[in-house]
Amino acid sequence: MKTPLLSIAMYSLASLLGAAGQYLYKTGAERASGSAWSYVANAAIWGGVACYVGVMVLFVAALRRGGSMTVLYPVYATTFIWAAIIAKVAFGTPIRGPHVAGMALILAGMFLMGR
Repeated sequence: MKTPLLSIAMYSLASLLGAAGQYLYKTGAERASGSAWSYVANAAIWGGVACYVGVMVLFVAALRRGGSMTVLYPVYATTFIWAAIIAKVAFGTPIRGPHVAGMALILAGMFLMGR
């Protein structure tokens, strides 16, 4: 079965949203005081939740259009690459050689799984 380009694009967008959700969860956790209310009333955490709802909507819409899971799920694995880039920009988290090697393996895996 050939995977539609639109499904791949939706999973790509979902990977970006997933990374944004991780960023918002971390930002919200840093702003929270530790009380239950500081989590419930935290706009950043709710933003993260909205990102993950968007991820699930994109997953369902992409799968509805068809395509191979072995193609689509590796595309979503790029979330880890986007998260590393966001962490570098937003928090100054270094991206070291082993991280780059892991990212290269993710990309290689995407290529191999899509064949």
